[in-house]
Amino acid sequence: MTAEVIDGKAFAARVRGQVAKHVAKMKADHGITPGLAVVLVGEDPASQVYVRSKGKQTVEAGMASFEHKLDADTPEADLLDLVETLNKDPQVHGILVQLPLPDHMDADKVINAIAPAKDVDGFHISNVGLLGTGQKAMVPCTPLGSLMLLRDHLGSLSGLNAVVIGRSNIVGKPMAQLLLGESCTVTIAHSRTKDLPEVVKRADIVVAAVGRPQMVTGDWIKPGASVIDVGINRIDAPEKGEGKTRLVGDCDYDSCAAVAGAITPVPGGVGPMTIACLLANTVTACARLNGLDEPEGLTP
Repeated sequence: MTAEVIDGKAFAARVRGQVAKHVAKMKADHGITPGLAVVLVGEDPASQVYVRSKGKQTVEAGMASFEHKLDADTPEADLLDLVETLNKDPQVHGILVQLPLPDHMDADKVINAIAPAKDVDGFHISNVGLLGTGQKAMVPCTPLGSLMLLRDHLGSLSGLNAVVIGRSNIVGKPMAQLLLGESCTVTIAHSRTKDLPEVVKRADIVVAAVGRPQMVTGDWIKPGASVIDVGINRIDAPEKGEGKTRLVGDCDYDSCAAVAGAITPVPGGVGPMTIACLLANTVTACARLNGLDEPEGLTP
């Protein structure tokens, strides 16, 4: 048996298409253009690539893109002032401060300075609380994208056993909340979990978000399970030449694909969904801030 490959790239393109339609409708019916502001502090190369990609896809969807680049030694107070300015700007409906921030800045303080209604990353303590109590929230993009892929593949998730490997605030915890909201039986596993392979083997749905390359192997997977691999790890690839690297997930793809019913590849799985869901969240935020009907299919 070989697993069905869940094509996140193709699904993300469909989501971006839906977003573009909603944006065009908002412009035509209400004269409103959803706007996303991205703030980048410092010169982190991975962050720079990511921010460029976000800006490009924002414009392609017909939205307004506002980029703010600050030097790595910018005082924290200046960043907080910028966030406050964006909070008050009626043209900005989504605010994202690219992480990681330089060491002299308190990421929690900065994130919690963002107006919760504009917090399209879903990291503000208010949104975390709303999600945890099953209320309307801005939902973190990577878990939202993972949920969309699961729903598209499985339909109803009700009653299924789900194991989330990883307990981060960015993926693990919100992913568990979303799966609970779908009436799954949810276990959050992590590096201290006893008999981790046995725990994972009971799962109909496995979400691997632990940040360790190829940790989950095929003998951990229940035959026919759906595997969502959130990991993006760069490892040496001497077969490509000296000093070359390649991207792998938290799952050993070949061994897991031989057992699973469906699996996301890395790259090309959850990654493209993250930016697509960021655009979706910006449109949702714009609708809520302007008292308009929320776009269907773009929220949990």
